[in-house]
Amino acid sequence: MTDRRPLTDLTEEEKMFRDSVADFAEREVQPLVDEMDREQKLDPDLMQKCFEVGLMGIEIPERYGGAGSSFFNAILAIEELSKVDPSVAVFADVQNTLVNNAISRWATDEQKEEYFPKLANNWIGAYALSEPNSGSDAFAMKTRAEDEGDHWRINGTKLWTTNGAEADVYVLFANVDPDKGYRGITAFLVEREFDGFAVGKKEDKMGIRGSSTVELQLDDCIVPKENVLSDVGNGYKVAMETLNEGRIGIGAQMVGLAQGAFDHAMNYITEREQFGQPVAEFQGMQFQYAQLAAEMKTVRLLTYNAARKKDAGDPYKREAAMAKLRGSQVAEKVASQCLEFFGGVGFTKEYPAEKYFRDAKIGSIYEGTTNMQLQTIADMVLEEYE
Repeated sequence: MTDRRPLTDLTEEEKMFRDSVADFAEREVQPLVDEMDREQKLDPDLMQKCFEVGLMGIEIPERYGGAGSSFFNAILAIEELSKVDPSVAVFADVQNTLVNNAISRWATDEQKEEYFPKLANNWIGAYALSEPNSGSDAFAMKTRAEDEGDHWRINGTKLWTTNGAEADVYVLFANVDPDKGYRGITAFLVEREFDGFAVGKKEDKMGIRGSSTVELQLDDCIVPKENVLSDVGNGYKVAMETLNEGRIGIGAQMVGLAQGAFDHAMNYITEREQFGQPVAEFQGMQFQYAQLAAEMKTVRLLTYNAARKKDAGDPYKREAAMAKLRGSQVAEKVASQCLEFFGGVGFTKEYPAEKYFRDAKIGSIYEGTTNMQLQTIADMVLEEYE
């Protein structure tokens, strides 16, 4: 039965979980944010701590060593981490909403036995779909998989792979029969140590710099037959349905990012005085932050709604697209205006405003661009009137 309680009402267990993640983010993540952004990599000890507190296997069943919790709790975790550092948030996001969800939905029992205990304990997962000539048109991919009897031989290049520099296993897509178009696309579980697999160039990004984004090279990569995820030729469905879940995660990342930027800015303008009073008390400022607060609230509702529907087993494709669309738009707006609230110091690295501003931009690009979300929403709206 669908959960009908108000979307922003959390159970006591959800509140406790949210608060525990918030405490972890402030205690363990906050002191490392500037260094990780500067060095363009996540702290190795911090990554392991994410496993130790259960943030990397939130929905993995307890029998495999996971937390056995809900998708909604994964969304709460991503939001809380994003308030402090969106780079750490997307590290956990990809693991939970893409990799773990794909395995949960499509893997055999044997594959779950093999990979879930590792992903819950210390293995990092990544999701490899995009290619040099295959972005929004994801299924124009050139990566090929050849059936060689007892194994598959994969050749090709993947780009924009989040978590790729650190990952131990990749949900990777290749076409086994180009003549069939997207019906030839197949999902594979590819381990880092497989022969013929290599991590290539690491991107030098504007934002979420602590999160790795890399090229993957497959040169006669040998993948066991049992590492096909779902059926041969079912990769299109695996990718699309997994990305729908992932877009809710990006919505949560953007909600948290916006809230983090807003909290820092509000703390600043309630203390900063000009013309004999706090900046926050000028009506011109009040109207601006009131508007931002209202827009953040709507995005949080959209995101929570999509997550609740996913957990309830209800259709959520349109809601996921809306959460991702509005989340990225509102995060950019909030991060930009909050930088302005700081005045000149907001344009420096002395305060965190400029980092939130840089981090926000990716929301309109990855896991489906703004135009792709608009197309999804438009198609579903049109269906209602045909």
